Amino acid sequence: MTEPIINTDLVLLDINVGDAGGDKQAVIGRLVNRLADAGRTSDADGLVAAAMAREEQSATGLPGGIAIPHCRSPHVDTASIGFARLKPAVDFGAPDGPADLAFLIAAPEAGGAEHMKLLSSLARALVRKDFVESLRAASTPDEVVALVDGVLNPEKPAVAKEPAAPQPKTLIAVTACPTGIAHTYMAADSLAAAAKKAGATLHVETQGSSGSTPLSAETIAKADAVIFATDVGVKDKQRFAGKPVVASGVKRAINEPDKMIADALTAAADPNAPRVEGGGAEPVPAAASAGGVGWGTRTRQILLTGVSYMIPFVAAGGLLIALGFLFAGYDIASTPAGETDSLGNIIATTNSLTDLPSGGLMQYLGAVLFTLGGLAFSFLVPALAGYIAFAIADRPGIAPGFTAGAVAVFVGAGFIGGIVGGLIAGFAALWISRTKVPQWFRGLMPVVVIPLLASLIVGLLMFLLLGRPLAWLTTSLTNWLSGMTGTSVVILGVILGLMMCFDLGGPVNKAAYAFATAGLNIADPASLRIMAAVMAAGMVPPLAVALASTLRPGLFTEPERENGRAAWLLGMSFISEGAIPFAAADPLRVIPSMMFGGAVTGALVMAFDVTLKAPHGGIFVFFAIGHLLWFLVALAAGTVAGAVAVIAAKQFAQPSVVADETPAPVPA
Repeated sequence: MTEPIINTDLVLLDINVGDAGGDKQAVIGRLVNRLADAGRTSDADGLVAAAMAREEQSATGLPGGIAIPHCRSPHVDTASIGFARLKPAVDFGAPDGPADLAFLIAAPEAGGAEHMKLLSSLARALVRKDFVESLRAASTPDEVVALVDGVLNPEKPAVAKEPAAPQPKTLIAVTACPTGIAHTYMAADSLAAAAKKAGATLHVETQGSSGSTPLSAETIAKADAVIFATDVGVKDKQRFAGKPVVASGVKRAINEPDKMIADALTAAADPNAPRVEGGGAEPVPAAASAGGVGWGTRTRQILLTGVSYMIPFVAAGGLLIALGFLFAGYDIASTPAGETDSLGNIIATTNSLTDLPSGGLMQYLGAVLFTLGGLAFSFLVPALAGYIAFAIADRPGIAPGFTAGAVAVFVGAGFIGGIVGGLIAGFAALWISRTKVPQWFRGLMPVVVIPLLASLIVGLLMFLLLGRPLAWLTTSLTNWLSGMTGTSVVILGVILGLMMCFDLGGPVNKAAYAFATAGLNIADPASLRIMAAVMAAGMVPPLAVALASTLRPGLFTEPERENGRAAWLLGMSFISEGAIPFAAADPLRVIPSMMFGGAVTGALVMAFDVTLKAPHGGIFVFFAIGHLLWFLVALAAGTVAGAVAVIAAKQFAQPSVVADETPAPVPA
């Protein structure tokens, strides 16, 4: 018989670990001893070590006095959960103070999926105040076991659970953010908690980075209204055609979930409420009065969708090109005929891939990698335009959008032409989709008629009217950047540095990065300097907070110090998001300090004429950096400047603590 995940032998109520040191290791040790007494671990010391190793990676304390230490270990035979209610509370690194409720999740080494399922189910339940308060009020281990078993096995009847409230309405929601990590799932959990409070049934589809399980056609059909809490385009939006809709960004769903649920219930009862249109259209602008998004936010969502789908082409193609240089040298970019592709990038000839070149196997591998990278990189503008159109008109917009991007490349309009072409293609597809046609003809609309006519419209406009002006604009911009010298090029470096550090992976950061990668051309030194300035400045925030937390650890909390140790590697890898935990906790002091450091690095990179032929990789693509020593000097100067600035800001004024009422992301 399979042992239950938790039983009364694994529950400790109102224990005091002060005699054992009063720290989180003492709590974990007490819970592991319970697991050992129950025969659930073969090596108590090994299990404690595994749990503490996980604690070293990042804090497992959550807001609200909760901790979830967890690990996978070969010393565990069956997945188990131990629970301790602590008096006094013990610090597990949560931003708002110590924890009085601690769950230890121990899973077998091979039980990765089971481990994450337990962790996710438990973390979602801990968002609910009623569940947490019931744990604090429980008088016996049996009550705790019943509560935990009720959230881990929802199909089983929970003990001592109040009857479900009437559910007059059924709602569905889609949540999605550009990265598809934290905010996507936080918005889903916030809406779910608010719907339960309002007595409504809510089904959520999270379109995140780990994939999603689409809502079934039956669930959608039964729904009274739909909520779109997204910062990017909704996938397969036509599934929800005809449903009353409330739309916003993910942050509103996190900050105002009760209001969004109330708006959705109101829309469900209002025959004049905005509705999702059959062609995948967004609600009309009047939707703003019902909690929809305005055109400013909508435009941001459209452009972010295009950029977020474009970046994988940039990263994969650019790094393959850089590896080609590593294997075969920069001469691989030169061909006897001096051929260039439509982006202006010099390309390898086909012969270099069919005949072993004079340089031997390494040069051949370099040619293969370089050509693969060039092919992937050539999709940059078409992908940008295609997914901008997708964000406007859903799937019918993809084909005309990609066509518009290809035309933009063909006529030399580049990145700017891709944006303009994607917008035209999307709105053309949207306009055609609204045309009333007979029922028998509707099946042809999304797969034949809309792509055909929208491609024709955008193609004619780009070739006959817009292509030459957009190409002139792109060429003028390129020539202006190439002609920059002295003070002007330093000012450009300052601006790019400020943008890269303003929102640490947000829209402004992505705009600067997209500007650099879209114009990257190994034959154009100006574009290589811009790429170097953008990447170096983007590396500064994690490195600066890592240095600051190392030099003055007393100015930072324990979780921040732990994040600071991890930020060294994140910064060297050009992952600006490594500084987000610091910026989220103290934005008024951290963000300006990071912008100062980024501006210093951007200016110095430009002044020292540093170049970069790879769009990603941080210090690990050192072989693609021109004037590497000056790159390191500029990076070090910005890191020191940012660290000194944040230390000074924290030294002279401490921010007041504000309670965070949003659900905490599930620890990984």
